[in-house]
Amino acid sequence: MRPGFIIGDGAPRLGRRFHLQPRIPFGVFKERTAAAVVSSSRQIDFKDRTDMRAKTAVVLGAQWGDEGKGKIVDVLSERFNAVARYAGGHNAGHTVIIGGQKFVLQLIPCGVLRPGCRGIIGNGVVLDPIAFLKEVAKLRALGVGVDEQLFVSNRAQVILPYHRMIELAAESAPGRKKIGTTSRGIGPAYEDKMARSGLRIVDLLRPELLKTHIEAACGEKNAIAHALFGTDPLDPAQMYDEYAAAAEQVRPFVRDTGRLLNQILREGGSVMFEGAQGTMLDIDHGTYPFVTSSSATAGGAATGTGVGPTAIGTVISVTKAYVTRVGEGPFPTEIHDAVGDHLRARGMEYGAVTGRPRRCGWLDIPLLRYSNQVNGAEWLVVTKLDVLDELEEIPICVGYEIAGKVTDEIPADVQGLEAIKTVYTRMKGWRSSTEGITEFDKLPQEARDYLRFQERESGAKIGMVSTGPDRDQTMLLPEFAAALASLHA
Repeated sequence: MRPGFIIGDGAPRLGRRFHLQPRIPFGVFKERTAAAVVSSSRQIDFKDRTDMRAKTAVVLGAQWGDEGKGKIVDVLSERFNAVARYAGGHNAGHTVIIGGQKFVLQLIPCGVLRPGCRGIIGNGVVLDPIAFLKEVAKLRALGVGVDEQLFVSNRAQVILPYHRMIELAAESAPGRKKIGTTSRGIGPAYEDKMARSGLRIVDLLRPELLKTHIEAACGEKNAIAHALFGTDPLDPAQMYDEYAAAAEQVRPFVRDTGRLLNQILREGGSVMFEGAQGTMLDIDHGTYPFVTSSSATAGGAATGTGVGPTAIGTVISVTKAYVTRVGEGPFPTEIHDAVGDHLRARGMEYGAVTGRPRRCGWLDIPLLRYSNQVNGAEWLVVTKLDVLDELEEIPICVGYEIAGKVTDEIPADVQGLEAIKTVYTRMKGWRSSTEGITEFDKLPQEARDYLRFQERESGAKIGMVSTGPDRDQTMLLPEFAAALASLHA
């Protein structure tokens, strides 16, 4: 490891470690950095940079999504001025329970559930205006301050009906291998973005441009869908009328959110970046092609919001005490017997968006270690510990056997993942309730051993443990609590 420095006074902080080349004296590095960083109105000194670094965090899923990120973002959001969603669309489902009341958020960041916390939908998100307005209306009816707290990037891409048409037709086509998408148009919208033929929110707000775009796109998409799948054509005039009306309702929420986020940080505020889906669904680092169409890993937080990578303070990775996956794709530790059904029932493992039953499996240490490596995760949050309460013995995958050789390396291809034979160690269960426990020392000894093993083997330090679905059924470990307190120091 190269020589490194942590800027600070020695107290636990959320700031990232960064490395300097030994040949550059630290004082010279400081002077060069201070001279190079300039805002639009003033020069930012080196202290500003380290303060900014310490007041941001990325919260993301360690595996295939559904790890309980929504609850964790909600719990942590009281310590942040803004929560910014940076990828995905309304295919994500975050469930938050507050005082017994259930909120299911698909597109809107969980931060809006905290009065005074701004929720920001970043440029890396694909937004269906109709779905967005329906979600806004539901939250507004529940008394959530969406009109004051919610902002949408003018650079975010727009999902239109032909995206859903093409995705649904492709998933249903005879002989085509199913990916297991939600058929909500997410993938085709990202395809248009990368082909530079998409529509952005800023364009949605220009009626003439919107009309021209819809007419041209429908001509192309209708022809493709009919030729390949026999799909009936969409009416561009009807589509324009619907989306032109929706645009006027979306307009009050639209901002240059990259500028807004950077302004919050320059003024000493704090920002949490909220991931969607999970690391193993990332378009580059996941179990390709059974992945989503966006960058779900920590790197996506910078490209998906317009905040530079040096402003990312730390990465908090969320994992269940076991593992789940919804839809198709390889899953090395999947349980195929009654124990899997038991975990699904106790954990209420059904998709928040689709209602699909989730596949359940044992904790996979090589997978978690890989995820932490890709994301640079410093902190680990473990959810649904209480789901394991009734088990007498708990297997944990500690390695893979592939072609007769034991390894902890994650194969890049589906064939390699499907060839894995999992290597397990087994830990004693605690056979007593952990639900609602909020102090680590009050957990059964076996539960503490299980968590410490997970921490030791994964390479990230456990900062929080969730022992139930409600906001209050959460424990913060002292070192993590102290690091969070540094946000306001």
